[in-house]
Amino acid sequence: MTMIFRYCIYHNFKMQLSRVASFLVRGHSVSRSGAVLIKNGYCVSAVRDSTALLYRRHGEPSQAVQLESLHLSQVEPESVLVKMLAAPINPSDLNMIQGTYALLPELPAVGGNEGVGQVMEVGDEVKALKVGDWVIPRDAGVGTWRTAAVLKADDLVTLPKDIPVLSAATLGVNPCTAFRMLTDFEELKPGDTVIQNAANSGVGQAVIQIAAAKGIQTINVIRDRPDLQHLSDRLTALGATHVITEETLRRPEIKELFKSCPRPKLALNGVGGKSATELLRHLQSGGSMVTYGGMAKQPVTVPVSALIFKDVKIRGFWVTQWKRDNKHDEDTLRSMLDELCVLIRAGKLSAPACTEVSLQDFRKALENAMKPYVSTKQVFVM
Repeated sequence: MTMIFRYCIYHNFKMQLSRVASFLVRGHSVSRSGAVLIKNGYCVSAVRDSTALLYRRHGEPSQAVQLESLHLSQVEPESVLVKMLAAPINPSDLNMIQGTYALLPELPAVGGNEGVGQVMEVGDEVKALKVGDWVIPRDAGVGTWRTAAVLKADDLVTLPKDIPVLSAATLGVNPCTAFRMLTDFEELKPGDTVIQNAANSGVGQAVIQIAAAKGIQTINVIRDRPDLQHLSDRLTALGATHVITEETLRRPEIKELFKSCPRPKLALNGVGGKSATELLRHLQSGGSMVTYGGMAKQPVTVPVSALIFKDVKIRGFWVTQWKRDNKHDEDTLRSMLDELCVLIRAGKLSAPACTEVSLQDFRKALENAMKPYVSTKQVFVM
């Protein structure tokens, strides 16, 4: 009897161990961060520290930012542990570090407002997220330049995992900005025209692709540069109808272009200064110019004639404010992200040209992100 009893205990233990091992393999095969534990039915990651790019003062990004190790707090009932997969460097990130942006987090702060991560652990009261989900920040100021973070579940939104990581990492800011500007200001139909400056920027590339998918023509203005033909060919391959330089935009022969396409209903300005004024000159009567950036750091000057005789509309757009205004409208945000993901899957919306870098190479990445005429986006890959 004693031997049989011992055998039953041993056999039962092996069966229980096998079930636990099977659960771990089945439930957490998507995890890329190492060991996990099981607690109350939730996955509990062994990750408890994070490597982060932190700045304690405002200044030149490559000098103000430091690579530091941070201890992660415990996962509270309404929070989740996220392992970051990739996070880009955007102009707004640099402006935050410089202290010149409209939104400045309390110091010390972790850099980065955009990126994609994977959920490793969920709090007991979290219902909308589960282990393995891909998530992006719902709003700015989260701090994405780090290997892991404990975040409130309500500050995150899920993305499907069947799109490329770089597309997911760069989806929340530029494509959303492009989508809203093409949707919210003028009723655009197939065959209509949009004109934009900064056409090689992240927003500009997204505008080209989304517009092309909708049958909308684009006139894309870029600055003259050594690799002009290469850049023009790349934008054309994305779906640009016309690619011209700032100088061409000011010449009388630009009128020839409008023999093949109607004058624009919508102008998108990411530069300001004289470039914006030139965009206004070519708008059709009653059209809108939407300003979303000011790379030239010069004010937008509006000719009186454009207001009186063409009744143009001058508007501004900030995607962060849009997200805050629509914070409780989950359907609108979800619908936009879903439509963008459909375009990504169809090969109609790709991530901008990216250079993948490690957190350890942050100084070089920040310096490269500050250089003029650079058409590739620096992306930290964890």
